[in-house]
Amino acid sequence: MKEKDTQIRQTNSFQNKLSNQLDLDHELIQLSEIIPWAVFEETFGVYYSEMRGRPRKSIRLMVSLLILQHIHDLSDEKIVKAWRENPYFQYFSGYDEIQWSLPVDSSSLVKFRKK
Repeated sequence: MKEKDTQIRQTNSFQNKLSNQLDLDHELIQLSEIIPWAVFEETFGVYYSEMRGRPRKSIRLMVSLLILQHIHDLSDEKIVKAWRENPYFQYFSGYDEIQWSLPVDSSSLVKFRKK
């Protein structure tokens, strides 16, 4: 089952968009614009069933966490915590509003890599 696209979610009137606050010349924002995210969705989407189990996290989120983890040489636990604290990480992952909760449990990254 597909997760709602993070760009389509209803916006919060009291929350400013990250795209209006961040430096659009930042390397992560530039990188997020050249990565073909749809290719990841098509490639990895075949491993998920829309009929069984709970809805999955977005493939863009999972792939972006793995990319950020590799770039910054962080453990699964540390990348998940760093993601919550860094708005550039969140924007890179497809979110345009600040997220206050952890995106996934760190064990989800292990499961995603195994798929």
